[in-house]
Parts: sequence; structure tokens; C-alpha cells
Amino acid sequence: MSVALSSVPPALWAGFTGVLGLLIGSFLNVVAYRVPAGLSVVRPGSACPACRHAVRGRDNVPVLSWVLLRGRCRDCAAPISARYPLVEAGTGLLFVLVSARLAAAGELSVLAACLVVTAAGVALALIDLEHGRLPFSITGVASLLAAAALAIAWWAGAVSPAAVLVSAAVWFAVYGGIWFLTAGRGMGLGDVALAPLLGAVLGSLGLAEGVVGLVAGFVLGAVVGIALMLSGRAARGSRIAFGPFMLLGAAVGLFVGAPLGSAYLGLTGLA
Repeated sequence: MSVALSSVPPALWAGFTGVLGLLIGSFLNVVAYRVPAGLSVVRPGSACPACRHAVRGRDNVPVLSWVLLRGRCRDCAAPISARYPLVEAGTGLLFVLVSARLAAAGELSVLAACLVVTAAGVALALIDLEHGRLPFSITGVASLLAAAALAIAWWAGAVSPAAVLVSAAVWFAVYGGIWFLTAGRGMGLGDVALAPLLGAVLGSLGLAEGVVGLVAGFVLGAVVGIALMLSGRAARGSRIAFGPFMLLGAAVGLFVGAPLGSAYLGLTGLA
């Protein structure tokens, strides 16, 4: 059965998804730290990196605990990076924005797929910027969850399977083609694995969103790459983490893909 988001008051969705985003953001901090190190994201529980004392439940409330503790460990007073509350607050804000984008005409299972990619995207961007890779474990789990949500949306008649498959195929062909033609120098396999996931979820909204998101990622990557070279912070041929640009491009496709696709690419009425 299809569940229309428009049947729920927008303020309720904003509050629910905002709190959900804060909680998930707290978990994403753990994911971004432990997955690159090959550690379990479940055990052991969170602990202070300095004194190794387990974090108490009351000290693990997203954003609020960091503020009340003034950014320091309760036991040893070691500083706690501001990155933690920023990731939590940022994830909460992203969840609110995504739900607001889909509230007017979206469907619950499509929103679920978009939120899965949003959460995975935060962790992947953090890891790619710090370690220069996109772990398959995160992309794989996100792909399974998003596929399940989109399958429910297809069964409910809320999405076009053709648009989902075409968009995913185009993203995979472009990134896979670059990886193949450059023998892995122009694109990593992590980027190739992430591409069809982003393409499929954007395609569930429409082909315009998928195409605009694909193009926007390369445009943003080119602009930043040129800026880094002009500033002397990167040389021609330097490797730059491209995952964040893929994700930013997907965000552009999500929020403004329909009007941009209509105005500049002639993509109208494609869903």
C-alpha cells in the first residue's frame, strides 16, 4: 500500500526526520571512525579516545551532550572534536531538507530510500575526504536498503522501474567507463560502486533528477579541481577525492534537478 507524505503535516515530518537525523548522525560518527580502521561499529560501545572511559548514556545525546560538557570528556577533560556535533546537526538538517523536498508529492518508501542514501553519503564523504576511499561495506548496505525501499515503491506504483534502471545504468556506464578507460587512474572502484546507487535513487524521482545529478557532480569536481590548481594546492594529475562531488551532484539533482533539466536539458515529463 502506498503511503503519501502529503497526508502528514509537514511540521510533523520535519520534527520526526530531524530527530531521526540527529540520532543517525551520532551513529555515523562511529561509522566514519571505525569502518576505515576495520573495527566493528557495534562493539565495544563508545569510549573517550584519551582515557578510554565508556561514554555514559547521558553524555551521548546528540549535540546537547557536547554543549553541556563544553566539548570535553567528563572523566579526563580531554577535548572532544567539534566534528561530532557538527556531523550530528548536519545529518539532522539534511534529513529535514530531504523530507521537505519530498513532502508535497513523495511517497514514504521513496523518502526512505533517499534518507538511506543521505545517511550513507555523510559517512562516505567523511571517509573519502580523510582516507581517500569509499568502503564497499557502506555502499553495499545502503544499496540493499535502498533497493528494498524502491521495490516497495514500485510495488505500490509510486515509481517508474524504467526510470530507476535507466538512471542507474547511465551512472554506472559513465563512471565504469572512466574507470575502465583510465585503468583506474581517473576513477576508483568505490566511485563506480556508488554510482548506480545514486542513479537509481535519483531515477525514482525522475530521469531529469538523475541526469542533472550526474552532470552536476562532474561540474562541481571540475570547478573545485581548477580552483585547487590555481591556488597551488594541487598539481595537474593529482588525485582528488571524488566521492563528495558525486554526492553533492546527487543533492543538486534531488533538489533542483527537475527545473534545471527542463530549462537546460529539455528533460520534461520524464519520470
